[in-house]
Amino acid sequence: MLGIVLVAVSGYAVFGSWEQSGIVSRIAADSTDADAYQEAAFLTTAEMVLIQAAVREPAGEERDELSAARERTQDAMAHMAAVDGEHPEKAAEIARHHADLELTFESYLRQLDRGDVAGAQFSLENVIEPSVAVLMADVLAEQKHHLEGYNRMQAAGQRQSRLLKWGSVLAFVAVVVVLLLYRRRVEKMAVTDPLTGLPNRAAFARKAQSALASGGVTLLAINLDGFRDVNEQLGHRIGDLLLQQAGARLRSSIRKGDLVARIGGDDFAVLVKSDDDPEVIGRRLTTAFDKPFAIDDLTIDLEVSIGAATAESGDTVAGVLQHADTAMNVAKQRRLGFSRYTTRQGQDSTARLSLLGELRRALDAGTEITLHYQPQIALDTGVLAGVEALARWQHPGRGRIPPGDFIPVLETTGLIHRFTDQVLEIALAQARAWRDTGLHIPVSVNISARTLLDPGFCDRVADHLRRWDIPGGQLCIEVTEHSVMTDPATAIDVLQRIRDLGVRTSIDDYGTGYSSMTYLRLLPLDELKIDRSFVAEMARDPGNHALVASTIELGHNLGLSVVAEGAEDAETVAALRALGCDIGQGYYFARPMEAEALQPSLMRKP
Repeated sequence: MLGIVLVAVSGYAVFGSWEQSGIVSRIAADSTDADAYQEAAFLTTAEMVLIQAAVREPAGEERDELSAARERTQDAMAHMAAVDGEHPEKAAEIARHHADLELTFESYLRQLDRGDVAGAQFSLENVIEPSVAVLMADVLAEQKHHLEGYNRMQAAGQRQSRLLKWGSVLAFVAVVVVLLLYRRRVEKMAVTDPLTGLPNRAAFARKAQSALASGGVTLLAINLDGFRDVNEQLGHRIGDLLLQQAGARLRSSIRKGDLVARIGGDDFAVLVKSDDDPEVIGRRLTTAFDKPFAIDDLTIDLEVSIGAATAESGDTVAGVLQHADTAMNVAKQRRLGFSRYTTRQGQDSTARLSLLGELRRALDAGTEITLHYQPQIALDTGVLAGVEALARWQHPGRGRIPPGDFIPVLETTGLIHRFTDQVLEIALAQARAWRDTGLHIPVSVNISARTLLDPGFCDRVADHLRRWDIPGGQLCIEVTEHSVMTDPATAIDVLQRIRDLGVRTSIDDYGTGYSSMTYLRLLPLDELKIDRSFVAEMARDPGNHALVASTIELGHNLGLSVVAEGAEDAETVAALRALGCDIGQGYYFARPMEAEALQPSLMRKP
């Protein structure tokens, strides 16, 4: 709309100059400079209108007209520089300024062509529009100078000249008004998220700061669970539409006087009065996501993790928001949906960050993470069928840190990929060492849900096998039911690609998750491992015995090898053997141990 007004104002000024030039030939000659600047302003404005229209409709006809419009504008700039005899250097500088924007325009068009509308919008608002505003100001300033000189020369001229003078003044005022309105629009956009229309992080911080100054408040940090997978698998367009709908649901779920903002990526924040019950508000917000999202022909289920923190005396906005974010991470890790910040959470968060730093250092060092191996014994022959590689962390200052204390922390960050790669490297290096002595011992390695869904994981497995010259059949990748059910379709694809490498696949801790028989049938698996919680008590608990028996039968019916974890005593091993279980693993046979400690009697050659 502002661009249309600018076009109309510039068009009026150009038309007035043309009308005056038809009255007196002398006026036409003297107004040449002014006409040139007017034409440059008009074409620059028209060019800007097309640029702004292109981001709204990247495939529209305005996009196709941009190149021709740019050439016309540059020609007008060159003409302006050529005819201005009074200020030739300034005119040439303005023309060069316009020409220098060529690379910026080309980058903007490339962003549109590859569908990066958000990036193009950012370039338009933060680079192109400010640059064109400066250019227009220079053109209009020079135009005004020439018009004022012309008016002085024609003070005693015809009535038509006087009318044009006032018209030019009015045109200039109109431009100033339009620019002021444009400035207000820019200021509004500076505090608004362009995708969702919600306040952005800066606006939220200002509102929260004001609320803190006048009284206590509660901040809620909200994260969309699984949004990253949607964005990566369905594309950024679907992701953007999902964010828009999520923002709308959050906005409709808060009360008048509360504030919801998008503070980055798939993170939102809500500001409420501290006398409101955060749990009630959190419940209302999570309920807003019970209904699936309908986008194009897709139905997408999305949940949220919410953390709440109430400001106390002396707190800052950044501090309260960090506390809310800590609580949100607790809710996400424990799958609670909602969590309220406590001092203990803050301590845990600090300890977690410290542990992550030490883990990063340990992975960089490459010597602190080691593997122990627990034998897996063929129950019918009693010989070694393979080993499971179990990670250990020997901290230089704190000694041995249990896997349960650091692996869950790793699984929440991208460090889990480096950790998995290091474990695979150590395990396959050991497998290579065994092969060099004539022992072909299969090695099982556990991977997390995050690693399973990593697009580059299969290629990295192939690289490790190739580097150590290990056949795929000597490696088994174990995944849990939860890892598979996080994204069944992707899990099936990844497991199939792993099997294509010759690598065996196993579902670990079977019975503790919620996978259906249908998915178990569809999964490309070689092995099923029964969780130790069922095996350990099966000799004394008829219910567990029945569950183990039915699982063994199910696995065999699906053509899978069945491994029982938690074989701790002779009675349990006898019961497993009687049920036809293929492999046993547990303290009855051996505890996890270093590679050098494996009993030679367990070894077998191919």
